[in-house]
Amino acid sequence: MSTVNSLPEQPRTLRLPTGLAQASLSSNLDCRLFLLVAALSLSLVASPSLARSTPDDAYPAFTDVPELTAGFNLLYQQKFEEARARFTDWVSQHPTDPFGPTAIAASYLFEEFYRQGVLTSEFYLDDKKFLHGIEGKPNPERLRNFMKAIASARELSAARIQQNPKDPEALFALTMAAGMESNSDTVLLRKHVDSLKRMREANDYAKLILAVRPDALDAYIAPGSANYVIGCLSGTARFFLWFGGIHGDKKLGMEQVTKTAEGGRYLRPFAKILLALAALREKQPELAKRLLQELTEEFPESPAFAAEYAKVMHRPVPAEMRPDPD
Repeated sequence: MSTVNSLPEQPRTLRLPTGLAQASLSSNLDCRLFLLVAALSLSLVASPSLARSTPDDAYPAFTDVPELTAGFNLLYQQKFEEARARFTDWVSQHPTDPFGPTAIAASYLFEEFYRQGVLTSEFYLDDKKFLHGIEGKPNPERLRNFMKAIASARELSAARIQQNPKDPEALFALTMAAGMESNSDTVLLRKHVDSLKRMREANDYAKLILAVRPDALDAYIAPGSANYVIGCLSGTARFFLWFGGIHGDKKLGMEQVTKTAEGGRYLRPFAKILLALAALREKQPELAKRLLQELTEEFPESPAFAAEYAKVMHRPVPAEMRPDPD
């Protein structure tokens, strides 16, 4: 009998004839090699550092989903209710995915921007409007629905983050939620302090998602637009923001938005219109013309893109291209 501190009794060795012993050793080695190969194969499948354990189709934000693509295409044609119908239908089939309510929130924000004339050269070239927001008030029902969708995206993302802190779908949804809320606070509500907080939050989440998924080029629009807007502020304003940990760089901002405009999935057209309007501010009319021409060719039914292209080409803007009042 062995005690806790003593070594266990060694098993007795069975001696075999030489030939039989060699055959047995060879058989054991073959068995061990087979088990080793099997174990390595399983580790390649299970280890996220060696191979993705979750297929890309589990992350609609990084996959071409026909229903979502159709919804965003309608959004870029300013067919907002039809776009939301597509998104809402997709959400009903995928109730735990945060990208669904993120898309719905984007539809409300984009519609309000369209109604308020935010995504126009008149707005971007007017420093008072561009840096301080709209003069009137946003549509209260549209804003309420926007915030409801943002809250849903955050809630669903938090649930996924609890299961996996590096969940790319959740990190992307949180990036977009913070970025859109920052835009709403600045442009629609003129709550600039709250906007800066959300802007920092969006930048932090963008860093996390790009560390996990460098191919998430849509995520660059959040830090890119923030860098550009902050870079447009006066030197005094940037000085104080610098001490608050918020930096701005117009050149870097345009480079980041360009990544989304060139390689983004769902937000590529949105990045293009932002980049085109920024190009007009920066006295780069040829870049603006090229981007707006591409948008009008891709979305010929869009009155917003057609109107901006007509302006940059110094053509009259037909009345039907202007947004209808609420």
